[in-house]
Amino acid sequence: MKSKVRRRSRKEQPIKLQACLPQSDKATSLTGLAMAGWSCLVTGAGGFLGQRIVHLLVEEKELQEIRALDKVFKPEVREEFSKLQNKIRLTLLEGDILDKECLRRACQGVSAVIHTACVIGLGSCIRRETIMMVNLKGTEMLLDACARASVPIFIYTSTIKVAGPNSYREAMHNVSEEEHHETAWSTPYSLSKKLAEKATLQADGWILQNGGTLHTCALRPTYIYGEGSIFLYQFISEALENNGILISNSKFSFVNPVYVGNVAWAHILALRGLRDPKKAPNIRGQFYYIADDTPHQSYDDLNYALSKELGFRLDSRAGIPLFLRYWHAFLLELLSFLLWPVYRYQPAVTRCLLTTLNSVYTFSYKKAQRDLGYEPLFSWETAKQKTMEWISSLVQQHKEKLKTKTH
Repeated sequence: MKSKVRRRSRKEQPIKLQACLPQSDKATSLTGLAMAGWSCLVTGAGGFLGQRIVHLLVEEKELQEIRALDKVFKPEVREEFSKLQNKIRLTLLEGDILDKECLRRACQGVSAVIHTACVIGLGSCIRRETIMMVNLKGTEMLLDACARASVPIFIYTSTIKVAGPNSYREAMHNVSEEEHHETAWSTPYSLSKKLAEKATLQADGWILQNGGTLHTCALRPTYIYGEGSIFLYQFISEALENNGILISNSKFSFVNPVYVGNVAWAHILALRGLRDPKKAPNIRGQFYYIADDTPHQSYDDLNYALSKELGFRLDSRAGIPLFLRYWHAFLLELLSFLLWPVYRYQPAVTRCLLTTLNSVYTFSYKKAQRDLGYEPLFSWETAKQKTMEWISSLVQQHKEKLKTKTH
C-alpha cells in the first residue's frame, strides 16, 4: 500500500467508524451478521499486556465485539476470556501475524486495531530473522490489511528501546518526546521496533479502501512490570532455586518502570482520543512515552522492592566490574560474527543488553497527560501489592513442587 497511498490533510475530520462485519478463521463466537456499534482487534491479546487491554476494553461504551488475535492462547487465558463473554462478544482468533489471509479476515469490518504482538528476544536464542520478520514485516502487513479493510484507527505498542540508551556512560534524565533520541543499536529487537514504529507513524493519513483516512499513533512504555511478567518470573524462579537470593546484574541502572495495568490504560485512552474528532488531530502520527508513579530506581531494587516482604534478598557479593562485562560481551559478539558462516551462535549477553540493564534513563509522560488525558489508573502501592500477590503464588507453587519431589 505504500507507494500507492496518497495522504489527506490532517485538518480534515476523522472518518466515521463503521459497524463490525466479522469473518470466521479458527474463531469462536463468530456470526455472519452485521452488528451495531464498533469493534476492536487486539493483536498479541493472549500476552502479558494484551490480556489487560482486553479486560479494560470490555468496559468501553458501545463496543460490540473484541477480536483477540494471537498465535496460541494458553488454556488459562481462554478460561479467563470466557468469563467476559457475558459482557461482550469476544472472538478468539488463533493465527500468525505473518499470515496475510489471517490478517485480512481479522481486520474485516473492524473499527480499530491495537497492535501489541511482537517478539522481544533480548539476550535470547531467537533468530534475528524471526524477530525482524514478526516485529517489522508483521506490522507492515497489518497496516496494509487495515488499509485494504478500511480500518480507520491503528495504535502501535512501541518501546523506549527505540530511543536508546546507546551508552551506559551517557545519562538520559526525564526525556520528553520533543528531544531527539534514537537507538543506534542494530540488535534485532531495538531495530525492528524502531522501524515498525516509523512505519506506523508514516502510515497516518493513508487513504483507505473506502475513501476514509487511517489514523495512527504509537505508545512507548518504559520497562513494564506486574503479575505475569516473563522477566520478573525468570528472576523469581532463579532466586527460588538459589535460596531466595536475587541475581544482581543491573545495580548501576536508574529507571522509571511502569505497571502493566497503567500501560493498558494508556492504550484505551489513545483509542478514545483517536475516536474523538476534537482530540484526534493532535494525536495522529504522534508517539508517547508512558510511565507512572513507580519510584525511580534500579532494576535490581525494583525486583527487591516487589519481593522482599516474601523473604527474598539481593546478592551482596561483589560482581564483575561493568567495563569487563562489557568487553566480554564484545568478544562474544565478535565470536558470533566469525562463526556465522558455519555456525549461528547467539550470545546470551550482548553490549546492548548490558547497556540497557546498567544505564540511567528516565522518561516524562507529560505529553500523554496533555493529549491523551493520561493519569495512572493504578498507584505504586496498588501495583506493588498486586505484583507481590502474584510472586507469593509462585513461591507457593515452588514449595508444592518441592513437596512432590520429596514424596
